[in-house]
Amino acid sequence: MALLRGVNVGGVTIRSAELRDVATSIGLDDARTVLASGNLLFRATGERADLTARIEKALSARFEYDARIVLVTRDEVARAIAGFPFDEEDGQRQPYVVFCLGEQTRRALVDAAAGLDGEVDPVADAPGVVYWNPAKGTTVSTPFAQVLAGRAYRETTTNRNLRTLRKIAG
Repeated sequence: MALLRGVNVGGVTIRSAELRDVATSIGLDDARTVLASGNLLFRATGERADLTARIEKALSARFEYDARIVLVTRDEVARAIAGFPFDEEDGQRQPYVVFCLGEQTRRALVDAAAGLDGEVDPVADAPGVVYWNPAKGTTVSTPFAQVLAGRAYRETTTNRNLRTLRKIAG
């Protein structure tokens, strides 16, 4: 599945039907979307890097923006869900999973979070992802939110709410 970065925010709008059309046009099988937040599920064979490049190129051409995606498997999403280390039942928090393009990005993000207040920005790492559990209403204003919004991470990460991931996993 492809998790699109930066769509349906900041002026880049991609409708689900159009996203499915792009996927079908480049030969991805059984393409479907989940929610309106840039989640494309499909079947395909091939190398991850090749699929990523093919999808990004098609999205960039069709929607006229510098497309970035994080390509993940169903198993990787299932592991990310199962590994969430914070209290999911805490109704005062937003459970997020940050997917990273590469281990170097993940390590740098974890290092950036290490100096932050763990009460304000609860962050934990795991293979391929970083977990973040901020208080509701603070997801754009905490220090870690500012780190994620920085240029260094805008093109190398994408985050999803744990509830969204559960819907994607089906």
